Amino acid sequence: MGRAGGGGSRRSGGGAWLGVAGVRERWTTFAGTFVTLFLAVAIVSVTSQAFFSAGPRLPARLAGAAVLVAVPTIERQEGNFTPDRPWSPETAAALTERLGGIPGVARAIPDRSFYAQAVIAGEPVEAHQGYAWSAAALAPYRLASGTAPRGPGQVVLDRALGLAPGARVTVLTARGPAVHTVSGTVDAPGVYVSDAEADTLAGGVRTIGLVTAPDADVAAVEAAARAVTGGDGRVFAGEARAALEPLDDARIRWIGMQVLTAMAAMGAFVSIFVVASTFSFGVAQRRHEFGLLRAVGATPRQVRAMVYGEALVVGVAAAAAGVALGALLAPVFGDLLVEAGFEPRGFAVEPRPVPLAGSFAVGVLVALIGVGSASRRAARVSPLEALREAGADERPMPRGRWIAGLLFCAAGLAGAVLTASTGGDGLVSSGLATAMALIVGLALLGPAVVPVVVRVLTWPLGRLRGAAGMLVRESALVAVRRTASTATPVLVTVGFAVLITGMVQTTAGAFVSARTASFPVKAMVVADGVPGLSDAAVSAAGATSILTTALYKGNGDAAPTAGVSPELVARGWGRLRVLSGSLDGFGERGADNGGRGDGIAVASWVADQWGWTPGRTVRAAFEDGIDVPLRVIAVVEGGPGGVLVPRDLVRTHDRSVLADEAFVLGESAGPPPSGFGARVVDLATYRALADTEDDRLVWIFTVLLVVVSAGYTAVAIAGTLMMAAAGRLRDMTVLRLSGATTRQVLGTVAAESALVVILGTVLGLAVALPALLGMRAGLEEAMATPVALVLPGPLLLGVVGACLTIAAGAATLTTWPALRPGRAAR
Repeated sequence: MGRAGGGGSRRSGGGAWLGVAGVRERWTTFAGTFVTLFLAVAIVSVTSQAFFSAGPRLPARLAGAAVLVAVPTIERQEGNFTPDRPWSPETAAALTERLGGIPGVARAIPDRSFYAQAVIAGEPVEAHQGYAWSAAALAPYRLASGTAPRGPGQVVLDRALGLAPGARVTVLTARGPAVHTVSGTVDAPGVYVSDAEADTLAGGVRTIGLVTAPDADVAAVEAAARAVTGGDGRVFAGEARAALEPLDDARIRWIGMQVLTAMAAMGAFVSIFVVASTFSFGVAQRRHEFGLLRAVGATPRQVRAMVYGEALVVGVAAAAAGVALGALLAPVFGDLLVEAGFEPRGFAVEPRPVPLAGSFAVGVLVALIGVGSASRRAARVSPLEALREAGADERPMPRGRWIAGLLFCAAGLAGAVLTASTGGDGLVSSGLATAMALIVGLALLGPAVVPVVVRVLTWPLGRLRGAAGMLVRESALVAVRRTASTATPVLVTVGFAVLITGMVQTTAGAFVSARTASFPVKAMVVADGVPGLSDAAVSAAGATSILTTALYKGNGDAAPTAGVSPELVARGWGRLRVLSGSLDGFGERGADNGGRGDGIAVASWVADQWGWTPGRTVRAAFEDGIDVPLRVIAVVEGGPGGVLVPRDLVRTHDRSVLADEAFVLGESAGPPPSGFGARVVDLATYRALADTEDDRLVWIFTVLLVVVSAGYTAVAIAGTLMMAAAGRLRDMTVLRLSGATTRQVLGTVAAESALVVILGTVLGLAVALPALLGMRAGLEEAMATPVALVLPGPLLLGVVGACLTIAAGAATLTTWPALRPGRAAR
């Protein structure tokens, strides 16, 4: 027993040596895995550094205020960026006066902003925020030239615009364009008007800045401000002031977090999937080697440990290289996020040790997780495999694999059914979960599914004369596991590409069609170089528009609100369905109805949560903080938002809101004059503009996900096909010596690669279509309108073409050196 054990020890050492030799001889297995993990860790490193660097930042225009006082806030769901309820004018004035009397406070300044955009040489400039001149002291911004605006019609602009004091300039506001005189310039973006003019343009006050004296104790001022404010506000000082970042920046940062999270999740899923597939295929290629190890005495545990050791070596090397590359690319990636609109201006990635160390650990962990199934398969290889020469794979699939594959496929199909009945908020997540489940299920069932699909796809080849068609067909059927393994990366690439782009295009088309097909529209007015349409631009085109704002209850709860003209409601806008009450009194003014408030309609969820039912007169505040009485006349379904109010009422209380678009119901009065920032387009042009502009961020997000998944799988396609070709060099040499020309052999290899790509494409479509059909049904249910399924034809052809090129190139480049006359003879 002792000698047997010693011999076993020596044999295990020999087995370890053979394992090292196997690594060297089959470098393609580990090269493909290394590149996959290298890319995965680089992406995780870049995204994690960006994630840790992202955070709220205090805007420069408030940096000069040592203490900031803001309105109370309420807890909201993630992704809800509705502004907090502003103070009423009386409360804001009283707070400003009391805060200004605190010892050490030089000035207490309300921060009021509004839409304002200068027009230079007939084109609106990029900056489109206006402020009261007093708010410039919160930065503080000082005059570079000229004087401060002293009254209506005077304006201070950024010196970079090139206008000197005394120049005349057109300024766009929500009312329309107006000519102003430049009284002075500053070295800061924005449009600054007198406080009196700002009162007529701005909404309510949400922030009051305290500019302290040079010798003031900021901590004492902060404590005094808390005592003065009480429950009417929140007080921030020092770094805590970053909590008051602009909501637009917070929304952009939140979108960026979704992008980074999705990229990391997609990278983790695809990399684990690809690594597992690559190692599994490598084990299948090395069954003869593992059989030899078992024959010389290696135990299953030693074989499994050897495979894990190989994965650990590859994982450590790839993780180290990926972390190094990620650290170099992270600053560049941060700049790209800003340019793409996924992070606010001023964002920069700062290298941090925690995300770098975490990325390295993720890379090693992914390698070990991915090799788990392959190591168990390698341990099950019997010593008799050392005598096996045939390439046929007649082993039945294990029962566990059957069960797991069927369960994943069932879960995917169930997810498609669930997606069809899911509201708009859960469509994307349900669709992705459906596709992932189907990908895993089809990959597990590949050895059973592949023969059926191959026979269907190669049926025409069986009718062709010559041996080429038969050879391609039989080769795919005999080595089923090899065919399934090489088709899996294509399945992942096509499945995710079709799914993600199909989701975006179908959803975008559905929303655009819903906005124009709900009632008769002859043309649309769209913004041109401005964030929205002013009242003057809408009137000049003979159109009508919707103003989107919010209503606030006394406790701070807010409901999205649409200001709609009674004419639009009467024409059937929004496919409104009355659940209770009547829309006949919509838009009736409160003064004409005993002071009971303007007639409004509410969505069913507002009626349920707020108790706003027909017949009730309620009070709510608009953007200016003023409470007004409102008379609920109907509960409806359809249309955007939660509350429908008369458009004129919104304009009265929200003087800075712009319309996203306007509807031309009759004959257009013609295009608005130059400088209004608007143009009239037909419905076909409007749909095209909506696809290219409104969904720009979503489309960039889509492209990023497709690139991530396609980048991984391109490496996997090349790696697996190179491994497959390397494992069949002896077969190709025999075929060459049997009389086939080099061109014929390479043509056969290329045809086999093409068959694998077509097989993966078919399976990828089988993965994506159920999820897309479920999402389309869910959109139809949510929008109560027919939705067309849009498949990305050009993108699909491009992805398939790229896969064909990569597959054929990898296989032929691996095979060609062995077919040269000298090597073939040897």
